[in-house]
Amino acid sequence: MQSITSKFGDGKRPARENILVTIGRIEDLPPGRSATVEIRDGEELALYNIDGEIFAIGNSCPHKGAPLAEGNLCGHVVECDWHGWRFDVRTGDCLNRPSYPVESYEVILEDGWIKVRI
Repeated sequence: MQSITSKFGDGKRPARENILVTIGRIEDLPPGRSATVEIRDGEELALYNIDGEIFAIGNSCPHKGAPLAEGNLCGHVVECDWHGWRFDVRTGDCLNRPSYPVESYEVILEDGWIKVRI
């Protein structure tokens, strides 16, 4: 998977479509777990369930493209397995490299379904 910088050349992200995408059932993502979800054209999100609250960020670490859903989750912070970059899953902010955030997405829980606004 490519990093944000190389995928979008000038560092700009694609425009949001402002649509809700149904991802799956809440019970399919138990508390303390993460999952990788493809939303469109190969773009992936990392989903996290932290004490029943669901968060979604881009799944590619901007450093070398590691899948963030496979990182180590501690509280609201996921650490990239490859080189230790840490991200707040609530905001996408990179805690040790502030100028390299990942995209964060609004998550809506509705009738037992996880939906993400893209």
